[in-house]
Amino acid sequence: MNRLNVVLTALLAVVLMTTTACGDDDPAGAETSAANAAPAEEGAFPVEIEHKYGTTTVEEEPERVVVVGLKEQDDLLALGVVPVATTEWLDDTPGGLYPWAKERLVGADVPASLNQDDGVQFEKVAAQRPDLIIGLYSGLTQADYDKLSQIAPTVAQPGDIPDYGIGWQEELLTVGKAVGRPEAAQEIVDDVEGKIEDVAKKHPEFQGKHAIFATPYEGTYVYGSADPRSRLLTDIGFELPSDIDDVVGTKDFGANISAENTEFVDTDALVWLTNVMEDKDAILDNEVYTSLPVHEEGRDVFVGDAKHPDYGFSISFVTALSVPYTLDRLVPQLAAAVDGDPATKVPTPKD
Repeated sequence: MNRLNVVLTALLAVVLMTTTACGDDDPAGAETSAANAAPAEEGAFPVEIEHKYGTTTVEEEPERVVVVGLKEQDDLLALGVVPVATTEWLDDTPGGLYPWAKERLVGADVPASLNQDDGVQFEKVAAQRPDLIIGLYSGLTQADYDKLSQIAPTVAQPGDIPDYGIGWQEELLTVGKAVGRPEAAQEIVDDVEGKIEDVAKKHPEFQGKHAIFATPYEGTYVYGSADPRSRLLTDIGFELPSDIDDVVGTKDFGANISAENTEFVDTDALVWLTNVMEDKDAILDNEVYTSLPVHEEGRDVFVGDAKHPDYGFSISFVTALSVPYTLDRLVPQLAAAVDGDPATKVPTPKD
């Protein structure tokens, strides 16, 4: 995505001193992002959080949290904290709140939406008067971080994994630390991991099978081992192709494969992320692909369409709130795909 190249330091200082924004930027009526949350845990502050650009100290419980990552609103809501602003990602759904998270608002206002098409909207972030900015599932640059840090303490993405590669567990635990609820975050992680383990136990047929996620983006885009989507497959028992990192690499969460390498997707189970019908039609119009056993034997799964867009979005979110929603829909489809009977139809996901 494009990043702003202009220096906004002076402008940010003016915004911070004089902001009286109106319309979508008006923070009135959202005096606290934690209005519905239990109090922070005793001894939770101050807390230091390491990330790609250093260490951020959060001195006290934040009351106005802005999310510049793509999905940390789920983590906040899981902990009972409502952010004052979130960043649009997959579409323009208000506040970036989908079915698995929206019910957690508990009567609070929907967060303001930030658009990322031209990079971080620094003025709009500042207009929200945040006391904490979170960008864990992000590709923040050093310049982005420096500008955001002038507005409020900012927690950027980890530095030891690719951008947009943080796992849902680490993401939630880090958010939990930042808002003073580390023990609550650990309890949620334990609960969701238990649900994942139950799926693996109930479906031993997944063990030893190879599976991948792909999407029709600029040809065929395959998600590698560094991507949270891929790790969800391995968590429930599947394996990734042994050479996936040779094809995709380990410094990014995925990569395009060449047309002559289409057979790479001929795995025991192939999950296509196709949120518009044109995507699926394009895949099925490819004679090279449709001649592969993975298609001929009904081992491909198409996720997301005009009727079930939220299902496709849930797979890309991979949060403590979205994972159970995803598994309820994806597991029956995967079970049908790998049952060894080409006649078994992959079921339509439930609404």
